[in-house]
Amino acid sequence: MTPTPVAAPLELPCGTTLKNRLVKSSTSEGLATPSGGPSNQHLDLYRRWAHGGSGLVVTGGVMVDSEHRGEPGSVVVTDDRHLDMLRSWATAGTVNDTHLWMQLNHPGKQSPRSMNKYPVAPSAVPMAGRIGRYFADPRELTISDIDLIVWRFAYTALIARETGFTGVQIQAGHGYLINQFLSPADNLRTDEYGGDLEGRMRLLVEVYRAVRKKVGDDFPVSVRINASDGVPGGFGEEESLQVAQKLAELGVDVIEVSGGTYATPLMLGDEVDATGDTGEIFFGDQARRVREAVDVPVLVTGGFRCASDVEKGLEDGLGDLIGMARPMVLIPELANDIIVHGDRERVRLPRLTTHIESLDEHSESLVGISWYEMQMDRITDGRAIGGDGLAALWFAAKRHGVRAMFPRR
Repeated sequence: MTPTPVAAPLELPCGTTLKNRLVKSSTSEGLATPSGGPSNQHLDLYRRWAHGGSGLVVTGGVMVDSEHRGEPGSVVVTDDRHLDMLRSWATAGTVNDTHLWMQLNHPGKQSPRSMNKYPVAPSAVPMAGRIGRYFADPRELTISDIDLIVWRFAYTALIARETGFTGVQIQAGHGYLINQFLSPADNLRTDEYGGDLEGRMRLLVEVYRAVRKKVGDDFPVSVRINASDGVPGGFGEEESLQVAQKLAELGVDVIEVSGGTYATPLMLGDEVDATGDTGEIFFGDQARRVREAVDVPVLVTGGFRCASDVEKGLEDGLGDLIGMARPMVLIPELANDIIVHGDRERVRLPRLTTHIESLDEHSESLVGISWYEMQMDRITDGRAIGGDGLAALWFAAKRHGVRAMFPRR
């Protein structure tokens, strides 16, 4: 019996096979221990997602430098102190023939002032937009700094393989450090890491090559890139296409297409309606262009809410893999609902509010992040999804302290 498109397996260039086309895309969990290690809650959460039916689950961003963290509660892997818990995490997240890939990340200047008073970036360009006041001005990285960052990505990738993760994803989108190097608005360097696109993508190329050398040719390595940063004069669709073609040439296994930064959060879509949904797929047109231009699998994430969305995305050639993030927080078994039952009921993301205007001004960068972290916490001990915006802020303050009360994105 021929499987439906979403249930069909996919063989990657490295020889690994994913059991189906659904991906639980990366979502920041906020569940790490104070020392930056995975917690028992990670095991419970990822075991639940693995049983939920996705062929692939990608972790929240794992920081490759303990001095530079994107937000509170992030896992940090810079040495061998958490090996046992990393193994347990990998074991929990790979049940049910599920692949678990560790996302590798360095935030660059997207590290809030409440966590990092001395952020770094390709150039000393401050964070833009209304959230800029919550971020310290960055220091420009030296060549030796860059060399160390490349090594850190590769080292963390090696730890991922050795502890049982079945792949890694390099975060080169969403305004984090590698994306900052790609953007002509953020990267004003005149050395070999700046200037034209070849120079601006040098860090990404070096990180990919260093990671590949450490993990070998038979281990999946994915890269997430932006379709666009949404910033005038920034990284846009034509350069995104060229970067994708370069990655395919280098031998990447999956290219995930997303978009936006902390200042321009395109990854959250357009203004939602009263039900908390737009009904539109984000980045679909650019993902299709990338897929037509490269000979490696493309993953597209954003706006998929039910079986018909997923089927249409595959049939229309938007991607070889379809990713969901927040919908799978609300319904951890959503992949099974789609693959086994063909569920047509759309997952509605809630419109979040505290009913306090000064707080709702930062409804996504403060309330939204905290609310979804609260739901992941609830999943780990079997509680139902629930709670309003104020409850989410109280949860974040208890877990992360006062720094959680400032916008993080």
